[in-house]
Amino acid sequence: MSEPIIALSGLTKTYGDLCAVRDLSLQINRGDIFGFLGANGAGKTTTMRMLCGLVRPTAGSATIANGDVWRDRYAVRSKFGYMAQKFSLYPDLTVLENLRFFAGAYRVPPNELGERIERILGQMDLKEKRDTPAGSLSGGMRQLLALGCALVHEPPVLFLDEPTSGLDPVHRQQMWDLLYDLSHNGITVFVTTHYMDEAERCTEVGFLHEGRLLAKAPPRGLKATFKAKLLELDARPVMDALVRLRETEGVLGVSLRSGSLRVYSPAAEDLLAGWQRQWPFPEISLLDHRWAEPDMEDVFTAYSQGYDAMLNQEAVQ
Repeated sequence: MSEPIIALSGLTKTYGDLCAVRDLSLQINRGDIFGFLGANGAGKTTTMRMLCGLVRPTAGSATIANGDVWRDRYAVRSKFGYMAQKFSLYPDLTVLENLRFFAGAYRVPPNELGERIERILGQMDLKEKRDTPAGSLSGGMRQLLALGCALVHEPPVLFLDEPTSGLDPVHRQQMWDLLYDLSHNGITVFVTTHYMDEAERCTEVGFLHEGRLLAKAPPRGLKATFKAKLLELDARPVMDALVRLRETEGVLGVSLRSGSLRVYSPAAEDLLAGWQRQWPFPEISLLDHRWAEPDMEDVFTAYSQGYDAMLNQEAVQ
């Protein structure tokens, strides 16, 4: 088995009485697309900033390509590219000038510069935009340029902070097609996202909650941690049913999915049996029911909302 390219051991960061990241340990292999998920404030950005050598860990350690992310941070920075959620390039410089600037900052050999930039312009579909100021590009093109600048020094690791936020479906798919190609070529992608369909595309996913890693596994493995059945109901009026079901004893939560109500409960079978004997809401019509297979949105909901009674978390720890 190959040595992991990213390794965290007991990584911790505190700010006074606030513990942003708690005893975080995990390993990521070369070529993986690792999705880092968690609610806002879970500690994802703090973790990424520590890995990028921008924040000193309070305790623990982390390495990228065997280099300590803090002690060897200046050497390690050549081993990764970073793409921020917000556009962080130079809007007054052209596409080509931005690429040249970052290539110079990363000390790309001059004899390789021209060929490398041409390849990136082709990969990012930016050849016809090479002389366009970055600030004049569309949102999707800006993100592709930012990705190109993060890759110009050919790093083995790529950190992406919500790279498709605000993009239309076409550019989102284009971005993910590029990430698949990078992974195929051995580049490790560490990505934060709030899109659960994107979490499905990752080779592994880690869930962070209040600074703690709750689970790390492939998407299929995380979905398999559901030990309780997921009940879907068709009811009318649907919004009235949603409100009333949320108030029902034994129901942890209810979500609206494609016009149906998905009920989160560790005792869904018992609830359904009781409702079939006597439906407790005369003002609401129960039309149909079915058992649903959990998807990544269900996984995110269960882990982030603390629906522990529905999960077998030991299976992915």
